[in-house]
Amino acid sequence: MSAAWIPVLCLGVCLLLLLPEPAGSEGAVPIAITCFTRGLDIRKEKADVLCPGGCPLEEFSVFGNIVYASVSSICGAAIHRGVISNSGGPVRIYSLPGRENYSSVVANGIQSQTLSRWSASFTVTKGKSGTQEATGQAVSTARPAIGKRLKKTPEKKTGNKDCKADIAFLIDGSFNIGQRRFNLQKNFVGKVALMLGIGTEGPHVGLVQASEHPQIEFYLKNFTSAKDVLFAIKEVGFRGGNSNTGKALKHTAQKFFTEDTGVRKGIPKVVVVFIDGWPSDDIEEAGIVAREFGVNVFIVSVAKPIPEELGMVQDVAFVDKAVCRNNGFFSYHMPNWFGTTKYVKPLVQKLCTHEQMMCSKTCYNSVNIAFLVDGSSSIGESNFRLMLEFVSNIAKTFEISDIGAKIAAVQFTYDQRTEFSFTDYSTKENVLAVIRNIRYMSGGTATGDAISFTVRNVFGPMRDSPNKNFLVVVTDGQSYDDVRGPAAAAHDTGITIFSVGVAWAPLDDLKDMASKPKESHAFFTREFTGLEPIVSDVIRGICRDFLESQQ
Repeated sequence: MSAAWIPVLCLGVCLLLLLPEPAGSEGAVPIAITCFTRGLDIRKEKADVLCPGGCPLEEFSVFGNIVYASVSSICGAAIHRGVISNSGGPVRIYSLPGRENYSSVVANGIQSQTLSRWSASFTVTKGKSGTQEATGQAVSTARPAIGKRLKKTPEKKTGNKDCKADIAFLIDGSFNIGQRRFNLQKNFVGKVALMLGIGTEGPHVGLVQASEHPQIEFYLKNFTSAKDVLFAIKEVGFRGGNSNTGKALKHTAQKFFTEDTGVRKGIPKVVVVFIDGWPSDDIEEAGIVAREFGVNVFIVSVAKPIPEELGMVQDVAFVDKAVCRNNGFFSYHMPNWFGTTKYVKPLVQKLCTHEQMMCSKTCYNSVNIAFLVDGSSSIGESNFRLMLEFVSNIAKTFEISDIGAKIAAVQFTYDQRTEFSFTDYSTKENVLAVIRNIRYMSGGTATGDAISFTVRNVFGPMRDSPNKNFLVVVTDGQSYDDVRGPAAAAHDTGITIFSVGVAWAPLDDLKDMASKPKESHAFFTREFTGLEPIVSDVIRGICRDFLESQQ
């Protein structure tokens, strides 16, 4: 009888014990598996398997180090552990109990991932060579000795491309909900996740538990199939404590949606917050933080406080203050956790209506746009009003707010006058009203000085703003000073300039001011009435440049 060294988990420490091999294992033919066969697919305490060669390392899902969660790929774990190389080979897998806090380690070209908890684990050692040999192709799972064929690991599905979003479910894990309702809550979240159509090109989901201290149970990048997500949700344990929902929401907005954890560029970020009763801390500030990070907050409230309980609620309007927008779209109520199946589809429809995700970072809510308007005497009062109408039609397209798009305006002749700065008005109504009431200055034309003034006094105080900066210059004639130098200085600070010329504005000046490519940032019209068709061109240009800056 031969013996083998195997690691055994004991009180959180992995020890090497010399255990005898059972009789009859010598020379046993290993089971041929695929690259993505997981530990939970092998329903034996010990098994010899054969990994194929040529598996794509970047597609492995591996959780832990030395001891791996059973949802991990066996071959991925074996390569990560150094038991085999990517050319494949025999592996011996040993089943181990579940545990908490699987660690993340880079080894042998594979980045394993963290996982807060899983119900079963495994470890791997060098296997015995049998009569089969590993090939360069992944082979399907062969019939094991017990006579049951292991299920072939399905190919990764693309998912519902019409519902492409990165979603965090923030579930209630407090004593307020209790163990029984906590399990009902998990069942509901699982149904929502299943209907979303999770996949590589569809929605990605993760889960955070709110209790005394927030706990990220799994990230967006951990699972890209509905089956694995449902497994992971089932494994989440009840933590208890106070329902510090505000603390958990703030933590989720700041720590969950990062490139390292799987967030995708240009995809709406969503947090679905489940609150059983009411939060035990301030949720308004957390809602503000979430909006600043471009996260769309949905609140699913269950079992609202009865009149006798209102005295214990810090803020009875907590839902309205936490959601992305207080317009009814981002709030959802269920009377209790029983018979919730009928609420699944309406919630999924909301989560997939991306055009209403107003807190996502888009060109409409993540830009600072300053208008530099010529007030020289050659324009005249009536044409000046047409210029202001042009400015208004562009401004009203954007989602102006204290955390969204910001608008400023400067009028210039030989002198400059700041009509209003980025921080003066935070509503669209106020901005449009101020634009309408701008008084015509009349005078000469010094566009270069005006650009320098605007960069210094209007954009200067916004240097720490996360928004992308744009300057729209509207003029009807030749500048008496140099425009090329001031425009180049503006470009160097990250300001994109659109130049719009009317009547006698020379094309050379317009091109000198405009950002590159010049042909898509410089516009000209003979008549002031011709400004209206240029509105859509400028808006499209701003959105195009914003999207390119996000790549």
